[in-house]
Amino acid sequence: MQNGHRSYDTIHTDVLIVGAGAAGLRAAIELRQSGVDTLVLGKRKHGDAHTIWAAGGINASLGTRDPEDRWDIHAADTIGEGHYVCDPRAVEVLARQAPERIRELHEWGCPFSLTEDGEIDQRYFGAQSFRRTCFAGDRTGEAVLHTLVDKAREEEVPYREDVYITGLVKDGGRVTGAAGYDMDTGRYLLFAARAVVLAAGGLTSLYRRSSSRPDENNGDAAALAYEAGAALRDMEFVQFHPTGMTEPAEMDGRLVTEAVRGEGGRLYNAEGERFMERYSPEHMELDARDVVARANYREMQEGRGTPDGAVLLDISHRDPEYIKERLPKMYEQFMQFGVDITREPMKVSPTAHYAMGGVKIDFDTGRTTVEGLYAIGEATAGVHGANRLGGNSLAETVVFGKVLGDHLVETLGEAPEPQPDKEAAAEQFAGLDTLGPDGEHDPRDLVSELRELVWEHGGIVRTGESLREGLGKLEQIRRRAESLRVPGGPTSPEFEQALNLRFMLPAAETVLRGALLREESRGAHYREDFEEERPEWQETVLYAKSGDGMELWTEPLDGISGEIQQALEEEYSLDYHYLE
Repeated sequence: MQNGHRSYDTIHTDVLIVGAGAAGLRAAIELRQSGVDTLVLGKRKHGDAHTIWAAGGINASLGTRDPEDRWDIHAADTIGEGHYVCDPRAVEVLARQAPERIRELHEWGCPFSLTEDGEIDQRYFGAQSFRRTCFAGDRTGEAVLHTLVDKAREEEVPYREDVYITGLVKDGGRVTGAAGYDMDTGRYLLFAARAVVLAAGGLTSLYRRSSSRPDENNGDAAALAYEAGAALRDMEFVQFHPTGMTEPAEMDGRLVTEAVRGEGGRLYNAEGERFMERYSPEHMELDARDVVARANYREMQEGRGTPDGAVLLDISHRDPEYIKERLPKMYEQFMQFGVDITREPMKVSPTAHYAMGGVKIDFDTGRTTVEGLYAIGEATAGVHGANRLGGNSLAETVVFGKVLGDHLVETLGEAPEPQPDKEAAAEQFAGLDTLGPDGEHDPRDLVSELRELVWEHGGIVRTGESLREGLGKLEQIRRRAESLRVPGGPTSPEFEQALNLRFMLPAAETVLRGALLREESRGAHYREDFEEERPEWQETVLYAKSGDGMELWTEPLDGISGEIQQALEEEYSLDYHYLE
């Protein structure tokens, strides 16, 4: 079919899933098992998704090690770690359903580490009241993803790789498909669907130092939803993992899993001081991620880091064979660069790791605020509040993938047969045709500049003055991005970077504007000019596109259920003595 500039292919399906990580695959499996025509799209090769970087574990109140654990205590820990701005319904669904989803993964062949009795083992993880984090060594995300990939292949889930979705297509107020291109051939593609599901991850690659791979988690899902008119939520909340690698340069920001600290790893500054005794004498290295990340940041800012800007994470006091058994990936990851973690400490620094913010959805269905558009996984907001509990992200993917799949199976018959809107498609493809060799600015340079900007102005420590300065710089980048030099066409790296930049610009603006609006410190959002958590800000911040630009407003949260409230009042707390 022609769009006036070049031809494109049209592909029809009932459900189009954009993103091929754990969330998208779990939804696709549910749909396929019920006979729903489904197509999964991925930017990379099948099985190569960001899920594999979730190393440490997946939470569920199985009670293997601590039989007294319950779903409502898991929920209470999640809400407490989220500083009371989680969506209470989302947390309840997650905590109630996680045990069944983990047992299901085990039945599908996920190689979880087991106890001597053959039960799914559970380990310590930061800010949790009991040992509820299931794991497969320190390769849990990889194990979960490969299990889901194998199950999807068994169910013959249709999958198309190397596809970049550049925009959603609407007919009136309803999303009826998506436009994009084949990254190998450059061929333009129009997908028509009764329902489009965004499962394309978060936005931590907005930051110079990130645990994401550079061309993933650029804010695609949030930007796609925003441009289609859907509301976003809590974009100011970005989690900085306390421990990312600092060397060599190509590994800067690469995750050093929390499992290292869960297995007893200790943090030291360059003076040999175990400094968490000063910041969190009760919880030490297993306090909430925001607390540990800021402690690491402070040590470096105040001159107690290493000369090259790091602190030291040491697990060498544990038995070497134990380390190799429980942390095989970390052992191999450092050994390839000449560091033996069984004998010497690791150099680490905070790294942008997870976006608590994302698309606003209904957690019983996965619906966004735009008809025909759904979202799951890190693309969404509400489960984690102001700070994510370690081990909850993988649980979220499989729990809400199943929830969304169930809902679409029940309701998809009510959705109209999609009719591709030729004018909407032409508009999308015309935007791609503007990228050519005659522009002024290299998109790769602007992407690097944007990442430096967001790290400096929207990073671990924020101020109103710095955020306003950052927004001004962002507007300058946006103006230069109107003239991009893309010499190679749709199959070139420059073309992909130009599209990444188009998504990163609105995503970065939401982070900076939300952080400026929220005049308090709460969880991962730390305002040096408003250091206290303020009761009047126990609200959610919402974002939407308007005629005048970006609109922000706040809404109150729903009430917490009686069962979870009781668990909160019981004030469970883990005994951290084992770290000594």
